[in-house]
Amino acid sequence: MTTGILARRDRTIVVQETADRSMLRAFLETDRLYSAYALCDLDEREFLRTRWGVALVGGEPIAVVLQYAGYSPQPIFVMGRNEGIDRILSDIIKPRTAYVAARTEHLPAIAANYRVDPGPAMLRMWVDAAHFRPFSSDVRRLLPVEIGELNRLYQLGFASWLPASAISDGLYYGVRVGGRLVSAAGTHVISPAERLAVVGNVMTHTDFRGRGYATAVTGAVTAELLRFCDQVVLNVRADNPPALAAYRRLGYQVNVSFEERLIHRSEPPWSGWSGAFRRLFARKES
Repeated sequence: MTTGILARRDRTIVVQETADRSMLRAFLETDRLYSAYALCDLDEREFLRTRWGVALVGGEPIAVVLQYAGYSPQPIFVMGRNEGIDRILSDIIKPRTAYVAARTEHLPAIAANYRVDPGPAMLRMWVDAAHFRPFSSDVRRLLPVEIGELNRLYQLGFASWLPASAISDGLYYGVRVGGRLVSAAGTHVISPAERLAVVGNVMTHTDFRGRGYATAVTGAVTAELLRFCDQVVLNVRADNPPALAAYRRLGYQVNVSFEERLIHRSEPPWSGWSGAFRRLFARKES
């Protein structure tokens, strides 16, 4: 019997949409580093772009699912007990296609509602002021006016372009060689209220790799963030040894392994019947 079937028969679980940030914060704080993105999304500006489902037993949360708007496919994050995650994905948070971040043990609950594409294992790494090791190099903070150059660099490996607000609202550092931007790193989300931030968008032009530039720009972003954050986190593919070495050089350490997978809503076997019936009766009436 699958987890999904068990969850749907458990009448003690109540699932609902919620905007109770105090409840969400208390639950997410039980696994602060794993839930760092979600905690940062509790900030007022980010919270307006989110939708949350919660599973409750006896009024206490056992699972949370976050859906973030503005991207396609929409990112979702899951945390908690599988039976609760299953119910939320079945009844509350139901995008047709999504990009999910989840611990490996959560995949069965996701697979009860979605077809899960294969993908590489990911690692969540973190650092704080006590463990951070600065890396001296000639880097410079980027300005919004430089967004065109940044996107030309990112065109090498990223699917979408960033708006200028990504720089003005976030924090980006770059390395130039001969006036050309050849390496950059920035932030996905920053929360001064939660004293957390997520580093991302680290890229070095293929012609300039192996020179320590990725370590330099990531280190510059991290140093600035640690002025007002207790922890800084980032994600990296487990099969990317050069990136792992660069981040470890700065004092980052692995917190947890997890999965980032593209998922597609599973349709019940009768989902195509209505269309078939319409075509059948259309032929009879013609």
